[in-house]
Formats: sequence, C-alpha cells, structure tokens
Amino acid sequence: MIKIYNRETKQYDIEQVAGGKLLNTLYTTGRGKLGLELLVKRKIYSALTGFFCDRKISRKTIKGFAEKFSIDINECENNMEDFNNFNDFFARKLKPSARNFEKAQEKLLSPGDGRLQAWESIDTEKLLQIKGMTYSLSELLQNDKLAQDYNGGTYLILRLCPVDYHRFHFFDSGKCMETHKIKGEYYSVNPVALKKIPELFCRNKREYSIFKTDNFGDVIYIEVGATSVGSIIQTYTPGKRVSRGDEKGFFKFGGSTVLLIFKKNMVKIDDDIIQQTEKGFETRVLAGDIIGNCMNKKTK
Repeated sequence: MIKIYNRETKQYDIEQVAGGKLLNTLYTTGRGKLGLELLVKRKIYSALTGFFCDRKISRKTIKGFAEKFSIDINECENNMEDFNNFNDFFARKLKPSARNFEKAQEKLLSPGDGRLQAWESIDTEKLLQIKGMTYSLSELLQNDKLAQDYNGGTYLILRLCPVDYHRFHFFDSGKCMETHKIKGEYYSVNPVALKKIPELFCRNKREYSIFKTDNFGDVIYIEVGATSVGSIIQTYTPGKRVSRGDEKGFFKFGGSTVLLIFKKNMVKIDDDIIQQTEKGFETRVLAGDIIGNCMNKKTK
C-alpha cells in the first residue's frame, strides 16, 4: 500500500497501482526476481510492450484503463475514439486550460503530473533513494565535474505512474541545452522497486540536459525510463528560447521519473513538500502547480 499526501485535503490518499500485484511478485519473491533479471529489466520486455501499445489492436484497452483509474478524458485535446493506439492515449496532450503555468516568475512550478519528493542542502555523494539507500550525482550523470557544481543544492524527484499525464514541461523561461543519453536497464520506479534495487536511478536508462533558466539558474533536468518505457521523446529544440509551460518532451508507456537538481541557494521548496519528504511520503502535484519560490530574483 502506497500513501500519497494530498495538499488540498491535507490527508493521505492510497495510490492505485497499475499492475501492482505483478510488481510485488517481481520484486519481493524468488521466482519473481528470476523473471525480473531474465526479462523485465532488459530492453526486450519494454520493446515488446511498446510494440503492442503502438498497434491498433491496443485501442481496445483504452476505455477500460481510463475508467479503472478515473482518468478525466475531458481534459484531453482528443476524444476517446480519436486515439490510434494505447501509446497515443498514454502520451495524450491536454487542453491548454487543463494545466496553468501562468504564475508569478518567482514561483517554482511542477514540470509535470506525479508524486513529488524534495531535499534541500544535498550532499551530491549521498542522494537519498529511499531510507537506507543512497547514490551519487556523479554516478547518475556519469560526469564528476558537473556534479560538483550542485553540492549543497536542491534535489526533486517527480515520479510518474502509468495512470498519469506523461508529457513534461519547462517550469521557467530560458534555454535548454542538448540532451545527453545514458544507456541502462528498465527497472520499475515504483517504491516497491526502490526498496529492493540499490542505485536504481543510476542503473536505468536516462537522459539529462542543462536548463538555463531565467529565474533559477542552471538546472539539471533528467528523465529516467522504467519498465515498459520504450522511449523518452524530446520535443524541444536545444538552444532555442522557451517559455514556462512549453513542452519539453514525453514518455511512451510505463512508469517513469523526472529529476531536477538546482544549485545552492537558488530555490526554496514549499514547507509541506519538505515535511512530507522527511516523513517518507510523496506529495501529489500536477503540472503547473506551485511547489516553491526563487531565492534570488536577479538570477541570470
């Protein structure tokens, strides 16, 4: 059972996990772990899943999936019958009115829908994955020099479930540089897996870029793939100026994660998010939600 903090009700909701029983079997039983090593963590499983989700026959699964997980189809640009396949639905675009990024420049906004945790004054050699498990930023990026610049900064993990809106956005105006791709495995990013696989984010397929923001300095923007995520699609143009709310890219089918790393003294995360993180809980957020404030409005 995964409890998620609801900022509106100030209560905890129970997360509905797509494939929850299978995840528990794969990551907590001997037979499941064997299947995990032989098939699931490897590209073949995600490739086969992606192949099915790209086929027209997968359209039949959309209605049941949306109803089971209470996905609001009215937010989508397209009607249910307009989706060509499940991946088309999974990477759905929303109406501009569905997510609001038009907020004061000093406000930090969530780049996507998901479950958020945040840490301030980080030690880049000991980033927390889950209680008792840490990893280094240099290993995550495979870049020692870049990692050193972010010691003492702020680290955000936004976990996207299969039921979530899977496009991610620019949380500020600025310029985003080229994408660096790192090959890896395809472990789930569900908390069940995070408890069992050491240095999971450092082992999974991932991509990162430097986002030169107008208000928060140079931010490392990372996308991490996971089980059944066949592709991370970048839709932005490197070096071209963007506005807050512009789309950066999207994930194809599966759970996935966006990581943001800020330099020291650049941002102050909202207290309720920090407090829930310290308690070991994620906070539910939507793209465009206010999650913090700029600490230096004159940032260049």
